[in-house]
Amino acid sequence: MTTTTRDLAGLMSRIAESAPGLRVESGPGATGPYAYDASNYRVPPRAVVFPRGAEDVVAVVRACREAGVPVTARGGGTSMAGNAVGPGVVLDFSRYMNRILEIDVQARTARVEAGVVLDALRSATALHGLDFGPDPSSHSRCTLGGMIGNDACGNRSVRDGRTSGHVVALEIVTADGVRAVADQAGLHPHDPRDGARVARLEADLKRLVQDNLALLRTELGRIPRQVSGYQLQHLLPENGFDLARALVGTEGTCAVVTAATVRLVATARASTLLTLGYDDVVEAAEDVPEILRCSPSAVEGMDEAIVATMRARRGPDSVTGLPEGRAWLYVELEGDDQAEVNARAAALLDTLKSRGRLTGGRVVASPAERRSLWRVREDGAGLAARLVDGGESWPGWEDAAVAPQDLAAYLRDFRKLLASNELTGVLYGHFGAGCVHVRIDFDPATDAGRTVMRRFVTEAAALVVEHGGTLSGEHGDGRARGELLKVMYSHRMIAAFAAFKQAFDPHGLLNPGVIIDPAPLDADLALRELPLLETTFGFPHDQDGFAGAVRRCVGVGRCRSDAGGVMCPSYRATGEENHSTRGRARMLQEMVRGEAVTDGWRSTDVRDALDLCLSCKACSSDCPVGVDMATYKAEFLHRHYKGRLRPRSHYSLGWLPLTSALAGYAARPVNALLRGPLGTLLARLGGVTTERRIPAFASRRALRAALRAVKPQGEARAVLFVDSFTRAFRPQVAAAAGRVLADAGIPCTPKDGLCCGLTWVSTGQLSTARRIMARTVAALDNGDDRPIIVAEPSCAAALKRDVPELLGTEAAQRVADRVHTFTGALTDLADPGWSPPPLPENVVLQTHCHEYATFKGHRPADLLRRLGAGQVDEAEGCCGLAGNFGFEAQHYDTSIAVADLALKPRLDALGGRPVVADGFSCATQIDHLAGDRDVRALHLAELLDPAADRPGETT
Repeated sequence: MTTTTRDLAGLMSRIAESAPGLRVESGPGATGPYAYDASNYRVPPRAVVFPRGAEDVVAVVRACREAGVPVTARGGGTSMAGNAVGPGVVLDFSRYMNRILEIDVQARTARVEAGVVLDALRSATALHGLDFGPDPSSHSRCTLGGMIGNDACGNRSVRDGRTSGHVVALEIVTADGVRAVADQAGLHPHDPRDGARVARLEADLKRLVQDNLALLRTELGRIPRQVSGYQLQHLLPENGFDLARALVGTEGTCAVVTAATVRLVATARASTLLTLGYDDVVEAAEDVPEILRCSPSAVEGMDEAIVATMRARRGPDSVTGLPEGRAWLYVELEGDDQAEVNARAAALLDTLKSRGRLTGGRVVASPAERRSLWRVREDGAGLAARLVDGGESWPGWEDAAVAPQDLAAYLRDFRKLLASNELTGVLYGHFGAGCVHVRIDFDPATDAGRTVMRRFVTEAAALVVEHGGTLSGEHGDGRARGELLKVMYSHRMIAAFAAFKQAFDPHGLLNPGVIIDPAPLDADLALRELPLLETTFGFPHDQDGFAGAVRRCVGVGRCRSDAGGVMCPSYRATGEENHSTRGRARMLQEMVRGEAVTDGWRSTDVRDALDLCLSCKACSSDCPVGVDMATYKAEFLHRHYKGRLRPRSHYSLGWLPLTSALAGYAARPVNALLRGPLGTLLARLGGVTTERRIPAFASRRALRAALRAVKPQGEARAVLFVDSFTRAFRPQVAAAAGRVLADAGIPCTPKDGLCCGLTWVSTGQLSTARRIMARTVAALDNGDDRPIIVAEPSCAAALKRDVPELLGTEAAQRVADRVHTFTGALTDLADPGWSPPPLPENVVLQTHCHEYATFKGHRPADLLRRLGAGQVDEAEGCCGLAGNFGFEAQHYDTSIAVADLALKPRLDALGGRPVVADGFSCATQIDHLAGDRDVRALHLAELLDPAADRPGETT
C-alpha cells in the first residue's frame, strides 16, 4: 500500500467516523469525471463526497483539516475558469443538497441549499409571479452555490446585475468546521458556543477594512462587471459591512456555502425581442450605448460562426428570425404594458436604422422563434467550442469586461491582438454589460501552443486593464486568471486579498491555487498530444479520430439539464454525474490519457460508466458540441470484448435480426413456447428481463401478405426498406406505409431481406455489423437513385449515419444520402395536393430518439400538425426501452425510471387519445406500460392509412 493510498484510507476512515452513512467515493471510476469542469484544466481529486446537509459538510471539512487535505465545493461543474476542480476532496452539492427550503412571497426572498439548480428555483418562484434575476446561459444545470461562488450574472444582467446584488445571507462552514451566517450586518455563529471564534474572525475583517479604506474605495467596484479578485468594497462602512456580498465571488476559497437566502424580483408582465444585424461585432458594440438609453433588460451579442454551427448541427430551421448580417444583437425590452413595450421597440429600431450601422433588424413576435433564438445564444460556449468546419476553440480569456461605452474600442484592439498572435476568436456575450465571452483557437496540447497562449492572455490582461476593464466579468478568476490579478491590481490590493483569505482559511485548504497563491495559468492543462487509436468507426468529423471525438466534451453540462430536448435520459433518471453524457465523455478522456485509467479498452471503470447509456443518440443533436456517446459506446464495447466472452444479452438481442427471421417460419409455436415457463427460462439464460413479455413474432405468411400490399400499381417512385423489426414483429406497418405513400403520390417497391446492422452496432459487435452493412449497401447501391424510405426510425438512422461512418465507402454514402424516414418522405416527397384522411383532434406522440437526433427538421409532431391534428401532446424524452437496453435484465429498472419522466405520465392521462410511436422500441414500451389497458401504439402510417376503418381509435 502506497503512502497516498494509506493517507486516503485514513481520511475516509475519519469521515466515516464523524458522519456515518455519508456517501464518499474514490477510485478512477468515481473521481475521473470530477477532475474536470468546463475549463481547460484537469485536477484529479482524491475523493468525492456527496453531503446531505450542513452537518455532513462540517464533518468533512474538519476531517480534511486534521488530515491537511484540500476541499473544493462544486455545484454543476460548469466553471470555465477551473474553479470547480481541486486536488483533495470535492464536495458535490448538486446530488442531494438541492432543496428549496422556503419561499417568502411577501418579503420576495427564497432560502435554498447550495445545490439547487437555478431553473428549479425559477420554476418554483414563477408560481408566485417572482424570479431570481441573474440568469446565466447554463441556467438549466448551474446551481445557486456555483453562481454565488462566481458572482454569476447572465443574459439579463443589464437589468438584474450580478448575483451579489441579490444575496441577503449566506450559511457557511468555515475552514475550521464552524457553521455561521454571513449577512448584511456581519457574521453570526450558528451555535452560540462558536461565538468567540466568529467574533475574532469578524474583528480581523473589520481591522483589514479599516487599514485599507482608500484602497478599497479606489480600486474596487469601478465598473458593473468587476468580478476579479475579492469584492471587499462591500465591507466599507458606507456599505454596512455586508459580509454576505463580500463572500460572493470568492470561488470557495474562503468558506463553504451550504445555503443562501436570496432576493427575488417580479416577473415582467410584457416583453419583446429585437434582433439586430451588423457587419461585425465592433459595429454592433458601437450601438450599445444608444440601446442602453432605452433601459433594455438584455443586450446580447454573437458572431456568425455560432449561428452557422447551430444550423449545421440541428438543421437550417434551428435558427430563424435573424436579419441579414455577420454579427447580431438581441435586445429585450420589458414593461407592464405590451403596447408600450412594442412602441419602445419600434422607436429603438427606427433610431438604430437612422444611425446607419444596421444591416437589418426586426421585432420577433413569435414566442417559438424567441425560444429558438435564445437557445442559440445560450449554447454559445458549446457551439463555439467545436465549429462547423471542425475547428476547436478554448476558454482561458473568455470573460473580460469593460464599461459598455468602451466596448467597441476594446473589441477593435482585441481583434488586433488576436491577429498579431495569429489566433482566431469566436465572440459572443453580454454586450449590454460590456462583458465579452470569446473562445480562441489556442493549441493547449503542445509546448509551442501553450507558449502562445500564455503570451496572449498576458497581453490581453494588459489590454483590458488599459481600457479600464476587468479580467473576469462573471466566470471568476479560477486557475485561468488568478496569476494575472497582479496585472490588474496594485501590490497592496493583492496583499489585502491575501489577508482576507488568511482570516478565513489560515492553512490554505479551501480551493487552493485559485485567486490567492494561484497556480500558473498553464499548469494542470488537460490537453496533451496523444497517439492515434486504432478504431473500427472512422470518426471522419474529428481530427485525431476517437481521441478527438471524445475531446468534443468541454464540460458545459447541458446533458445535466432536467428538461428541454432529450439528452440525457440516464442522468435524468439517476441524477448521477457518472451517468451523464459529460461524465462518460470524461471517463473516455481519462482512458485515452492513460494515467488514472491504465487498462485502456479493457477498463471496467469505463465499461461501468457506459453501462447505463441507452445509446439514444440524443446527445449527438442536443449536445452543443455534438458528442455522440452511442457511437463511442459501440466502439468501446467492440474493443473491450474483442476475443472475450460477451454478456449473454449481446448474443440474444444483438443477433435478433437473424433469430427473428428464423422464428418467422414457425411463429405460432415459437410464440406459444415463449409465453410459457420455457420462455422464462430462455429469457434468463439470454440475460433478458422476465419483467417484460417478449413481443410476438409475425409469421412469414403475414409478411408475404404485407409485402403484396406494398407493391405499386404502376411505376414506383421510391424503395420501401422493410427493416428487421417491421419484418419480424409488425409487417402490418409495412403494408400501411405502402398504402399511405401511394396515396401521397410516392408509390414504392418493397425491399425485404436486408438489415441495417443496428443491433450489432448497439452491442458493440462491429465486425459483424460491417459485414451485414456491406451486404445491404451492395444490394441498394445498384444504380437506383430513388429515395429509400424506412418505416422504423432507428433503422433509418443507422442507414443514414452508422453505415457510412462504419464502412467509410462512397457506396455507403450514396445509400445514406437516399434515406428518408416515413415522416421525412411525407414532408419532402408527397404530392403538394395530397390530403390524408381526417386526423384525431388530440394525439399523444412519442418520437424515437434516433429520429429526433438524426433527421433534423423532419419532426413527426410538425407533420401531424400540418396534416390536421389539432393538438399534439409530445412526450419529450426517451421512452426508456431503447432497443436492447430495456430488455436487458440489469437495465429494467432504469428503463422504467426513464419512462416515468415523460411517457408514462401521458399514458396515465391518455383519456382515449390515440398514441403514435413510429419506433418499435417505443411502441413496445408503451404496450408494457399500458398493462391491461386496451392501448396500442400506432405507427404514423397506421394513423394515416386510407384503408383503416377508424384510424387512430383507441379505448
